[in-house]
Amino acid sequence: MFHTSIIFAILLGYGSAVNNGLARVPQLGWVNTAQILIDSGLRDVGYNYVVLDDCWASMARDSDDMLVADPVKFPNGMNYVSDRIHDMGLLFGMYSSAGEMTCARYPGSLDYETNDAKAFAWWGVDYLKYDNCFNKGRFGTPLISYQRYEAMWKALNATGRPILYSLCNWGEDSTHAATIANSYRMSGDVYDFFTRPDDLCSCNNPSDPMCIAPGKHCSVLNIINRLAPYADRSKPGAWADMDMLEVGNGGMSDDEYKAHFSMWAMLNSPLLMGNDLRTLSSSALTILNNPAVIAINQDPLAKSAIRIFRSTSVAKDGYGQGEIQIWSGKLFGGDQVVGFLNAANEDMKMSASLKEIFLREAGKAPQVEEKWDVHDLWANRMDDEDARKILDASPEFRLRMFADLDWYNSTEIPYELGIMNGDPRLLGKKIGTVAPHRTLTTVVKKHSIEIFRLRSRDREVKKDKVAKGRVEQRQQHEEL
Repeated sequence: MFHTSIIFAILLGYGSAVNNGLARVPQLGWVNTAQILIDSGLRDVGYNYVVLDDCWASMARDSDDMLVADPVKFPNGMNYVSDRIHDMGLLFGMYSSAGEMTCARYPGSLDYETNDAKAFAWWGVDYLKYDNCFNKGRFGTPLISYQRYEAMWKALNATGRPILYSLCNWGEDSTHAATIANSYRMSGDVYDFFTRPDDLCSCNNPSDPMCIAPGKHCSVLNIINRLAPYADRSKPGAWADMDMLEVGNGGMSDDEYKAHFSMWAMLNSPLLMGNDLRTLSSSALTILNNPAVIAINQDPLAKSAIRIFRSTSVAKDGYGQGEIQIWSGKLFGGDQVVGFLNAANEDMKMSASLKEIFLREAGKAPQVEEKWDVHDLWANRMDDEDARKILDASPEFRLRMFADLDWYNSTEIPYELGIMNGDPRLLGKKIGTVAPHRTLTTVVKKHSIEIFRLRSRDREVKKDKVAKGRVEQRQQHEEL
């Protein structure tokens, strides 16, 4: 589906599933103006793609069947826009549709893939969001959809310019997408509700990946449940896209937005902000700029968390919805992420044993024999007052504030390097330990989440011993 606006995205790299060198970790993003992205500090926690969504084009192609930018909206042309964005240290993306028209009825790219790919490359585009509207009935089987989307994939590659390819295919026939796209939509469009069901989002059976009416108005909980059986299929170069983040749009509570953001991060979805940064609240900023949670999404091991527990025998909300879930996933260096999602209509005490947390290990998990430090990934969330000052400040004062806060800057230190070096700003706040064979327990507010990074005490001791041994060996060698 379309948004008549601009999107911003973050940190695109790997390409093992799709070999164009992009999307090694998931992309993140937002909708509005590039300067606000910089002034708010969001670029420097990684959001560095600016993507024009629908409605940028003229209503007709030129005499050579080439796309034309709307001369009123873009009087200096698209190369000017691209150059300005690149000059700001950002990357530039655009939108089209694998149909005869875009969702807003502007010219689509179906059967014009070669021409349009050349135009995107000429304009200096780094990212293409490719929608699914008005597809002339070319859907309904994986092969038909594959061929329709593959045409643009081949055309982009033929230009010689690396362009991240993001399918907005609404989950239709999505079993084909991982081999031709850097990310692909796995559901109908999200909307700004945490649990509310809607008839427009008819695909609510996760066991039916071939549902042909994914629609829109899909709640956060609906999308989480739809992806759960297939979460392990996301991989570098081919990410399951859970759709834009609704953080800051006003339809959910702060706790619901925190849960929404955390789950998208843990499931390795691209994080594309769908709010208007011109009216960004301080509380929304402190969710979107949490480096400890973003680091889970950008972890170099690139493994999605997997659901290890679900129960619907809990208090229901006004929409008749209610459940609790526990998610667990591997991280770089032997760390583990654990998320306790409470979608019940009351606060819940939730727990998971080490045996459950490492359930996916083959055979007996050796991790249950270890002692684990527990780091709360929301404990160091930026203070609302500091966030408000940043949003209201002059550029010079803003830079001093970020320096005084010692806020993580991924422009200076990429997440991969920070994670590998164990930067404490990416680890969260240590709040306790879990002894061998014991249980991690927490209280989770209704419609909220608690998310933790577990770090093995035993492995840290072993690392220290190894490092100490290497130092001693070097000293002995120097003495000789």
